[in-house]
Amino acid sequence: MSFDFDKIITRDGTASVKQDGRAAYFGTADILPLWVADMDFAAPEAVTKALTQRAEHPVYGYTFYPESMYGALIDWLKKRHGWTVERDWIVMAPGVVTSLFASVMAFAESGEGVIVQPPVYAPFFTAVTTNQRRLIENPLMSVDGVYYIDFEHLERCAADGAKMLLFCSPHNPVGRVWSKAELEQLLAITRRYDITILSDEIHADLIYPDLKHTENPVGEQHTTLAMLASESDKIITAVAPSKTFNIPGLGLSAMIVPNPAQRTALKKVFDSLHLSNTNPFSIAAFEAAYRGGEAWLDALLIYLRDNRDFVSNYLKKNIPNIRLIQPQGSYLLWLDCRDLKMTDLQLEAFFMKEARVGLNPGKSFGKGGSGFMRLNIASPRSVIADALNRIATPLNSR
Repeated sequence: MSFDFDKIITRDGTASVKQDGRAAYFGTADILPLWVADMDFAAPEAVTKALTQRAEHPVYGYTFYPESMYGALIDWLKKRHGWTVERDWIVMAPGVVTSLFASVMAFAESGEGVIVQPPVYAPFFTAVTTNQRRLIENPLMSVDGVYYIDFEHLERCAADGAKMLLFCSPHNPVGRVWSKAELEQLLAITRRYDITILSDEIHADLIYPDLKHTENPVGEQHTTLAMLASESDKIITAVAPSKTFNIPGLGLSAMIVPNPAQRTALKKVFDSLHLSNTNPFSIAAFEAAYRGGEAWLDALLIYLRDNRDFVSNYLKKNIPNIRLIQPQGSYLLWLDCRDLKMTDLQLEAFFMKEARVGLNPGKSFGKGGSGFMRLNIASPRSVIADALNRIATPLNSR
């Protein structure tokens, strides 16, 4: 099958956060937006067909989660990740960010400690702080441009009365796909201190392929943390088709919770907020994506890999003072801009006012983010080339 990821699709006028919301976020609409973590590509045809068919039925009433939807998720996790999930383990949620907040509410009391590992996606912090839990930071270590978990420090954090760890796997924004050995070391620590883990695996399907291994075109291998767990481990895994198939605006995700007591605790939180209902379009897209989107995804991963390599080569040749932290997963690139010798305010001003490219400032991801910017490459290559040229031109004229 052929998929045209080079096609420019205008999103203006669709109430798109990325496009129509740029003036509110950046203070100007005269900016090329490569910030919000959605894609500028058309979703898989199977999704569009399912939504169209559902829309053609003129009654849009209250809707429950059908067994076929659960089956689609179970089949996907088994085929794509080798993970056998039981139907009863699945708790549906409005989104992965909601899952972060609900998990903190369910498994840590007010004032109790929750560990996060910056630089990391901002809601990891706010899920803790807005719920009056105590934020414990275990910053990642960067060694020669590769990020690692500081396990010695994590042990100290765990011993500091932590009740939970919010874990990002693959990691946003640094792009690490954690190895099996790293995950086992993480579990050894959380077992010793009886810590609950919320493993955000929303980017698990977005692992860069390596076509040198044609019999198995996968570069790094994502390992689902829960597959390494023992019965005593307390692991909630958050998954969704939203990032994988570009349907985040439809707002539906799942939590895989093998422990019955934990499922009860989560459902109690959701019930207290009356978050039990969804809409028929979310369900239709969720199921269709997992049932009919695999060929589209395989083609997408090759295109994203080539976008990543295009950025890497361009930076080396034209902007050597900006260094790409080579990602293993996700379509979000972590750019080390510290050699530009700018403060964070100067860096933001340069990208917005001189380059006119809208990226996420690294400082918004917490400790270790100063001097970095996050670039979303899930756009046609011509758009990425335009962004890089916009950045290079003012830098090279200085």
